[in-house]
Amino acid sequence: MTKIFVIAGEASGDVLGHRLMTALHRLDPSIAFSGIGGARMAEAGLRSLFPMQELSHMGLVEILPRIFNLMRRIKQTIAAIREQKPDILLTIDSPGFTLRVLKAIGSSGGSSGGSSGGPKRVHYVAPQVWAWRQERVKHFPGLWEELLCLLPFEPDFFAPYGLHPVFTGHPVLESGADKGDASAFLARHNLPPDAVPIVLMPGSRVTETKRLLPVFRQTLALLNAEDRKIVPVLAAAPGIADAVAAQTADWAVRPIIVRGVAERYDAFAAALAALTKSGTSTLELAMAGVPMAVTYRVNPISAFLVRRQIKVPYVAMINLLAGRALVPELLQEQCRPEILAATLLSLLREPAKATAQRAGFAAALASLRAPAGAPSDAAAQAILAVLT
Repeated sequence: MTKIFVIAGEASGDVLGHRLMTALHRLDPSIAFSGIGGARMAEAGLRSLFPMQELSHMGLVEILPRIFNLMRRIKQTIAAIREQKPDILLTIDSPGFTLRVLKAIGSSGGSSGGSSGGPKRVHYVAPQVWAWRQERVKHFPGLWEELLCLLPFEPDFFAPYGLHPVFTGHPVLESGADKGDASAFLARHNLPPDAVPIVLMPGSRVTETKRLLPVFRQTLALLNAEDRKIVPVLAAAPGIADAVAAQTADWAVRPIIVRGVAERYDAFAAALAALTKSGTSTLELAMAGVPMAVTYRVNPISAFLVRRQIKVPYVAMINLLAGRALVPELLQEQCRPEILAATLLSLLREPAKATAQRAGFAAALASLRAPAGAPSDAAAQAILAVLT
């Protein structure tokens, strides 16, 4: 029996972990999983060592108040791995946490695999050091036996450093984001045929929603003054859905809050535009053909530090794949209600802009296909291959 200790630290990693666990079980039903994950990985049979939400923080200033608890959780995770002696340690994204665990396990147990040495180490979702602070890549050699990359340009970046990158395709292509049912969504929420649903995606971390939701609230007030047919639909990550509902309870324009994956994709099918934070959400919306604007805001100190070291022209994943500003990026100082509202109204009222976005989505998404088969299956095969 193969034992795999898997670690995910945020909502997107939880989804990836669920798909990976399912694909791994298809290859070998006897695999035993343990580790850290959220609700989706629990559906695949994982009992999390502690709540995954404790790891879902972002930004230098945002993480400082929680640093002691995070260090305690790192020690607890390392102790569990050493006690359980898994064959494979599979870490998914969340580099602030997972790379520290990988380093500790590698230095203590070697990498020969199995109980006689340390576990084989596989990291899924390459750290985005190609985007900013590229010097960090020099600290990675020796952390893993295999690095599974979701983006087609990543292997060329990591290979010169001896980091064993393998492009497995992006599992967003398996998400079903393009399979939503618009009619079912409209009927479920008693919306008239001329309703104008707009999807709002404020992120999966509490720190993100606290910064973005007040801006979204004011943006909706401006939109409602222009067009009362607009219906805000807020896609809430499972772990923070209740908190988001509480934060929006007193909004003058109350949003429909969708929690489940299927409901979110139905909302995508019905939506005429979207306002989203940067990240995988831009790829999901692109799959569904939803014209969008991307926005984000972090602590000003964090933003200052990032801007000094960023190496890419765009932050939205769909723009990076397209190689151009396919969708508007309204970040930091531009994350203001009047700018966001004007941008969304232009997508609704100028069909050429929405059409241009949709035309660019297909080519960008095509670059994410796995070399063979589905991305999760390709990743699962690469993970088990490290044992042989």
